[in-house]
Amino acid sequence: MSLLDIILVGIGAFILFNFIMGSVLVLILAERKVLGRLQQRLGPMRTGPWGSLQTVADAVKLLVKEDLRPQGSDVFIFYLAPLMLFVPGFLIWAALPFTRDLVLSNLGLGLLYIVAVSTLSIVGMVMAGWASNNKYSLLGSARSAAQLVSYEIPLVVTVLAVGLLAQSLNLVEIVERQVPVPYILIQPLGFLLFLIAALAETGRIPFDIPQAESEIVGGPFVEYSGIRWGIFFLAEYAAAGAMAFLGALLFLGGWSGPFSDSPLWLFLKATALVLLFFLIRAPLPRLRVDQLMAFAWKVAIPLSFLNLLLIASALFYGWPQWLLGAVNWLVLVAVVAAFSWRRERRLARLRGRYAA
Repeated sequence: MSLLDIILVGIGAFILFNFIMGSVLVLILAERKVLGRLQQRLGPMRTGPWGSLQTVADAVKLLVKEDLRPQGSDVFIFYLAPLMLFVPGFLIWAALPFTRDLVLSNLGLGLLYIVAVSTLSIVGMVMAGWASNNKYSLLGSARSAAQLVSYEIPLVVTVLAVGLLAQSLNLVEIVERQVPVPYILIQPLGFLLFLIAALAETGRIPFDIPQAESEIVGGPFVEYSGIRWGIFFLAEYAAAGAMAFLGALLFLGGWSGPFSDSPLWLFLKATALVLLFFLIRAPLPRLRVDQLMAFAWKVAIPLSFLNLLLIASALFYGWPQWLLGAVNWLVLVAVVAAFSWRRERRLARLRGRYAA
């Protein structure tokens, strides 16, 4: 690699880093505004026009706030943990293409790279909880490790199922294979599993078990303050944005649109997924930790392998895409019907118990 190539990569990394920083500020403000509207209030309104500078003011406050460290904590690991959580999220963004040519690093095995790098965030969570010398932090990190390891399996299997269907692990080629039919129409079950696993991987409600304030007062982050506390939530929102972009690339056709290929289509599709994340957060309560783990191992993982088996069978026997899509939709409808039947059965049992 020549000096010019190193300089160009450095400039691209600098631009990407600032894009992530700006996107996180916009995401936080958008979430507060959307949740405010859903809860019949205005959200932030004081700082800047219509509250548009509120997240900037919060970022400045975190930058100048005193950075405290608990007595008895491991200094090196305590300070390293936030970086270990943020760096994998940045590395994921480096491999996400915005168009066919607009990408920092177009990897031939880009999908495999993203799957491998995303698992590194578990290390940062465990380091933060262990180094804080706090029982609540340690419990939160243990919950986080269990949750991330459990939901990493359906996420990886679902993502690799898309690669199998496209017969490529290159994200640019996967997007090109979705013209004119996006993969959400062919494997809706896979998209639903990806959405659930993405919410769990990023710790979004209803999967915010590691940070359960009512139980463990903040989880792995309880002893952090100032900018280091901000880095944890910066990593969370950066990962949520990356998952939205990845979902748009894998299931919604990426930058391909009805009139022309443009990065605007990718941004619109990713924005729709981010808004879906916000809408899921608003009405749902936090799950119990046993419900979280049971759903992963009893429902999400078996269904992800079933989705992979369907795609492998379609490729092996040469099914047309419409037949694969029809079977996938039938399985999804059967799963939803089974959950509805189970819910009604449990409600009937509870009504009978309390009526007696």
